[in-house]
Amino acid sequence: MKSAQRNFLFIALGFLLGQWLALWYFGQPFFCACGEIKLWEGVVFSPGNSQQFTDWYTFSHIIHGFLFYLLLWGLFPKTHLTTRLLLALGLEVSWEIVENTPKVIEYYRQQALAAGYTGDSILNSLMDTLAMVGGFVLARKLSIKYIVALAIVFELFTLYMIRDNLTLNVINLIHPVAFIHEWQSAK
Repeated sequence: MKSAQRNFLFIALGFLLGQWLALWYFGQPFFCACGEIKLWEGVVFSPGNSQQFTDWYTFSHIIHGFLFYLLLWGLFPKTHLTTRLLLALGLEVSWEIVENTPKVIEYYRQQALAAGYTGDSILNSLMDTLAMVGGFVLARKLSIKYIVALAIVFELFTLYMIRDNLTLNVINLIHPVAFIHEWQSAK
């Protein structure tokens, strides 16, 4: 293994270890407290939501990867791909840590679909970060038109299936809208 590859892996694993330790410090469980470990949790109002390997919000994290790739490619076009990936990883890990602070968890609980939200399990949070990496790599391989189309499909699909998606999450995080809350509650 080349020195640059070794350095990349060392830094990437350091980010993931930091994420793990921060969530552990916040008291987040490693696995679902429900006692089950599943590859997919498809029920938003279940105790396994945001606790299993993947769930409906995994699509949002893949889109994070698309967005980070495009943003960093636009801002730093001459920067090496692995450096941009490490920047994206740092952004995603930072978000995962902030998202699981007690204050943000409490803020999320005010939203219609997050009434019983307790934050992510460490496993789910780490998988969300890896989903972002997958989205970043996919964005590197596909043309922009396909990435935009795929992001729109993911957004519309999750909107249809669970009345939630990345766009609604961002809106509700910045400034909750009563209409959205009522529409999500009517399910």
